[in-house]
Amino acid sequence: MKTWIKTLIVLALLVALAGAGGLYWYGHRPHPIADAPKTVNLVPGMNLRALAGVLQREGAIDHPLAFRLLARLLGKDGALKAGVYTLDRPLSPVQLLDKFERGDVSQALVQFIEGWNLREVRAALAAQPLLKNDSANMSEVELAQAIGAEETRLEGLLFPDTYFYAPHSSDIDVLRRAYRLQRARLQAAWETRAPGLPYRTPYEALIMASIVEKETGAAFERPMIAGVFLNRLRLGMRLQTDPTVIYGLGERFDGNLRKVDLQADTPYNTYTRAGLPPTPIAMPSEAAIRAALNPARTDALYFVARGDGTHVFSSSLDAHNRAVNRYQR
Repeated sequence: MKTWIKTLIVLALLVALAGAGGLYWYGHRPHPIADAPKTVNLVPGMNLRALAGVLQREGAIDHPLAFRLLARLLGKDGALKAGVYTLDRPLSPVQLLDKFERGDVSQALVQFIEGWNLREVRAALAAQPLLKNDSANMSEVELAQAIGAEETRLEGLLFPDTYFYAPHSSDIDVLRRAYRLQRARLQAAWETRAPGLPYRTPYEALIMASIVEKETGAAFERPMIAGVFLNRLRLGMRLQTDPTVIYGLGERFDGNLRKVDLQADTPYNTYTRAGLPPTPIAMPSEAAIRAALNPARTDALYFVARGDGTHVFSSSLDAHNRAVNRYQR
């Protein structure tokens, strides 16, 4: 039976029951939970349908369509807060919805997104109402010391992932976990790196991985992008990559990269300076790190965006210029 037909049937049933107090009965009837306590993980972006399915599988509700309809009738379907919830006693559908709306979590969560820079990470932490923002007034150097980092700069050294935390714990704890996880992932990838790479340290590979992360949203292209940049490094060519220039501009970047920006020298301008920039420019994913350490074997030296999220790769400047004329002009 189609979902919309089921919804209409449930709606008709609830409307019929409402006249006799049935809707009130359903919404306020506690539902026993076998083998309590149970945990429900409401991840960011989870919709009401998915949540109702999880609750049914855990035995917290018995009529997911009715639960969804009740949430919509009460105006709570768009007010559910992500986190890990503990269900340790029978709760009615109304009590469940109230719990999710309040954010009455046993563990909250924060997401660090691949390609974010440190400024964006700190803003995400500051926006967490259940997390103590102990790092708010710390400089980057002070923050690095607080989490036990060997480095004084933290850009790129935090692993992009979902981090769970106990309500009212410190953001320092979250950052410490993210730092240790990134170091572990980087070291593991370094030990399986391809031979002959021009990196002197894992940190240099991390810098390259951050550039690869920002250059393409197409996961399958990452090894190829890394291969192009490594070819340039080996030949002594400048990397000439826009994301490093944008990073160097910082908050001055307004979304429009101009010719004057490409000509203005900063430590991160890879049009004016040879080699890698001094630090990573973002949090690279594990896939980007592995691409930087196991690049594609290619003779390509150039690439240009097609406009669909992928790129055309070229081995000569003439071929590259033809691709630019086709896709950019």
